[in-house]
Amino acid sequence: MTHPAVTAPAAPVTAPQTTPHTTPLTGLRVLDLATLFAGPLAATMLGDFGAEVIKVEHPRKPDPSRGHGPSKNGIGLWWKLLGRNKRTMTLDLSTNGGRATLLRLAASTDVIIENFRPGTLEKWDLGWEELSAANPRLVLARVTAFGQFGPYAHRPGFGTLAEAMSGFAAITGEPDAPPTLPPFGLADSIAGLATAYAVMTALAARDRTGRGQVVDMAIIEPILTVLGPQPLWYDQLGHVQPRTGNRSQNNAPRNTYRTADGSWVAVSTSAQSIAERVMRLVGRPDLTAEPWFTTGAERARHTDVLDEAVGTWIAQHTREEVIAAFEKAEAAVAPIQDVRDVMTDPQYQALDTVTTVDDPELGPLRMQNVLFRLTDTPGGIRWAGRPHGADTDTVLTELGLTEAEISTLRSEGAL
Repeated sequence: MTHPAVTAPAAPVTAPQTTPHTTPLTGLRVLDLATLFAGPLAATMLGDFGAEVIKVEHPRKPDPSRGHGPSKNGIGLWWKLLGRNKRTMTLDLSTNGGRATLLRLAASTDVIIENFRPGTLEKWDLGWEELSAANPRLVLARVTAFGQFGPYAHRPGFGTLAEAMSGFAAITGEPDAPPTLPPFGLADSIAGLATAYAVMTALAARDRTGRGQVVDMAIIEPILTVLGPQPLWYDQLGHVQPRTGNRSQNNAPRNTYRTADGSWVAVSTSAQSIAERVMRLVGRPDLTAEPWFTTGAERARHTDVLDEAVGTWIAQHTREEVIAAFEKAEAAVAPIQDVRDVMTDPQYQALDTVTTVDDPELGPLRMQNVLFRLTDTPGGIRWAGRPHGADTDTVLTELGLTEAEISTLRSEGAL
């Protein structure tokens, strides 16, 4: 199925309008000073549930995510997702005017998220000492590749390096093929979610102590956490997890299988009862009587036999037939979907996982909805990413600056 591009007449980009409703983070102010993905994504997560997020960008060097990936009418589409629910302003923090303005903003802000290389804010006299003096209740989230200290702290780094260093790439790919990196920002995304969690933890502590604190988030760490017990296995057993492709060392059958109509499905049998149902479904109940079938690890040592049984049966049926049969047998299966399938998947549609947002620049946009549902205080997408610096004057006027002060800052290159 094809999805024609949505076109709409150009419309003026006015200030975003919000619909009043109860959200859990209403009243929380966040300054997003970060660029690209991990830090800005954390700010997006907070904005989705009502925080007032102000995206602060350099006047002449916007967040690179505005130009990352495909664009439409010269407008970056990734930014429309990453910049949603954020007001945008420009500020050159390396100037005297920019520094003074940030300190004024910090005085009425709950959270600042930044991802400059360690020491950069300090070079501008905007380190924790100055920011906490301006606002002792401030939470400063510092998101960097390697953290604020250690031998690598001052190296430049991106999520790709975390995917390599953490062990992710080493276990990803076929056994006889090179290590494989993900084709998307995996480590950055995990770090973004972890940063949002860290910020909320620091805010909860502030409720008890009355004091803010620094969050030191190293992108190399959250991805290591989601990789599971590899360090524990190595520490206790000397076990190093190898690359196994789509197979698992913990259970079998677990793989992708081609159907009769040329599609692909994924099968998982993490539970013993599911493994037994799958083998009965594919006509090999005899395998369930084998002594090695009683545990996932033992089944994994006989993957070739199990894959042959499951793969042969699936290859004789269409994807629709396979999914229907697995569902009837209460066995776990899912189609291998690309984004075209995702956009029409009935479960995603029921959850409104991909929702529509009206945008004054591009018209209706379909993008991922907020990350989870709350029954009493739901989040929501109030607007998609706004143009560079669209709200600068409004934010500064709300801060108490006069037109003359704003003009001076602009003439000095601070805005």
